[in-house]
Amino acid sequence: MSEHAAPEPPEAVRLAEYDGAGLQEILGSGDDPFGVAHTGLAWLPKEIHFGVRRPDGRLAAHAGLLPLPLTVGGVDLAAVGVGGVAVAPDIRGRGLARTVVGAAVAHARTLGPRYALLFCRPPLVALYRRLGWRELLEDVHVEQPGGRVVVMPLRTMWLPLHEGARWPEGPVRLRSLPM
Repeated sequence: MSEHAAPEPPEAVRLAEYDGAGLQEILGSGDDPFGVAHTGLAWLPKEIHFGVRRPDGRLAAHAGLLPLPLTVGGVDLAAVGVGGVAVAPDIRGRGLARTVVGAAVAHARTLGPRYALLFCRPPLVALYRRLGWRELLEDVHVEQPGGRVVVMPLRTMWLPLHEGARWPEGPVRLRSLPM
């Protein structure tokens, strides 16, 4: 490595647990760490977690996974939701999102579904495009408490998890709360 080459980002590892304390370790305290409170949506917690730690052991980045039930064009199918993606503000731009999302996606490929899905704020669409994600332009209907079904106000991105997977045509409904 030359003296001017950027150091490689640390590896992502599967986390045995991840909770509000882990999120606070990455983003600090705040009422709306992901900037989505204005949507009024209720969210599901992720079940599988990946993280990147700083040299001192503190958590620096996170991405979580959750199996999801979808209906697209009237056909039920499964997807893997990616969510809770966070990188500490003081070390953004160093490839940690690529590292942690990449580890989560690599694991998602082992779970069976043909698609990964995530929801993000418009300013993050370009980041996810650079990571290989594709924007889904159709409205996505998601469940909310009390049996309500609403149109997802955030951008929806998808990623094929298997060679040749193409997003099916038709109306999209997430048959659960979003992740």
